Amino acid sequence: MPVESGSSAAARQAKQKRKSHSLSIRRTNSTEQDRSGLQRDMVEGQDSKLPLSLRSNLLDLFSQIEREFENLYIENLELRREIETLNDRLTAEGQTFEGADLAKGALKTKASHSTSQLSQKLKTTYKASTSKIVSSFKATTSRAVCQLVREYVGHRDGIWDLSVTRTQPVVLGTASADHSAMLWSIETGKCLLKYMGHQGSVNSIKFHPTEQMALTASGDQTAHIWRYMVQLPTPQPVADISQTPCEDDVDFSDKDEADGEVEGPNDCPSIRMATTTLRSHQGVVIAADWLVGGKQVVTASWDRAANLYDVETSELVHSLTGHDQELTHCCTHPTQRLVVTSSRDTTFRLWDFRDPSIHSVNVFQGHTDTVTSAVFTVGDNVVSGSDDRTVKVWDLKNMRSPIATIRTDSAVNRISVSVNQKIIALPHDNRQVRLFDMSGVRLARLPRSNRQGHRRMVCCSAWCEENNTCNLFTCGFDRQAIGWNINIPVLLQEK
Repeated sequence: MPVESGSSAAARQAKQKRKSHSLSIRRTNSTEQDRSGLQRDMVEGQDSKLPLSLRSNLLDLFSQIEREFENLYIENLELRREIETLNDRLTAEGQTFEGADLAKGALKTKASHSTSQLSQKLKTTYKASTSKIVSSFKATTSRAVCQLVREYVGHRDGIWDLSVTRTQPVVLGTASADHSAMLWSIETGKCLLKYMGHQGSVNSIKFHPTEQMALTASGDQTAHIWRYMVQLPTPQPVADISQTPCEDDVDFSDKDEADGEVEGPNDCPSIRMATTTLRSHQGVVIAADWLVGGKQVVTASWDRAANLYDVETSELVHSLTGHDQELTHCCTHPTQRLVVTSSRDTTFRLWDFRDPSIHSVNVFQGHTDTVTSAVFTVGDNVVSGSDDRTVKVWDLKNMRSPIATIRTDSAVNRISVSVNQKIIALPHDNRQVRLFDMSGVRLARLPRSNRQGHRRMVCCSAWCEENNTCNLFTCGFDRQAIGWNINIPVLLQEK
């Protein structure tokens, strides 16, 4: 009988291994084929409006996900077996050392120490793998409460700007791309008056500090001053809207809702003639504001200039030039004759009119993109926002560098600062509104979902210190303004 050599035996074993491997591959392929065939049968047997090819692709993707989970499950089982084996080994070593004499006490200590090390390592791994999930559900104390109180709907196009009157009766004003400005009852959400004197988009609205007069800037290259008289309707009880903690990490929905035609208020009285028309700009007038006292106004235009006018005579007092590109915003100090202008040239300028004989100007280059707005606070600070996704807080006494910098994930539009609480409201291009304190600490984010909040870019924010129901207003290109009740705990502000 012939004897098989060692080399031939090894070759035969290798051949058998390859054969068994190929059989397993064919078995796996046949299993996958059976599974895909079963999926096709399921696709054909189910009643669905989706195309057959799309349904097949979806089922294939789900099958791949299922296989990934199966592999993870198998790996998990293997790791568990290895852990149990290590635990058994360490336990056995500990028992052996336990019955030994005192000379082997050091070995017992070492074994128990390695057991505790393994146990600690397992705990650390488990905590690390679950920390992200647990942090999503972790409750926080003293959170800011942001409550959506009322929506102001009636414009037929996006709302660029909004403002609250500084005298009684306290009403909300909005400036829209639909060529109109509206005055609203804050308590009821009813339109009280509609100004229709402009021939272009109304880009800004500001109220006189002591009289019932409004200042609007428009794309028709003019600014209008017009008087208003409104009678507030009887306040209605506010709907019981549950208080919602301001969102920090979760955005419920990024779904865009379809914009339907919004019917404007039919019973709203209107004004079509301005008391005073300010002309001299050669481009879009993007913003306007009253100087302290209300006897002069300043306008900012895309013609790269800001103009100072006398209200009584409508005459141009000064033309403030120096910006290299279009202006985006202008703001006046509440108690001093100071003006700050913002521009697409990445700078903002501080104009000083406190001395009638000397008009000084300071240029600040703190941003890398368009400065969308710069506003004064009641104190000696200026807050600037930019398309470079940053907001910076400056000290008027030393503006060489900002005292605080806020970095965000989206371009910042027209910001506002609360007088009493000194909270900065940041409206973003990504439909979010965030609240920060003056030191740059984030306090809250207003809730936004497919049921509440803005559905388009948020253009502007404005605080109202005199109203207990709504103390913050926002507007956006979803054609609505929203009134919020913001409650920031004192402990949260002091963190």
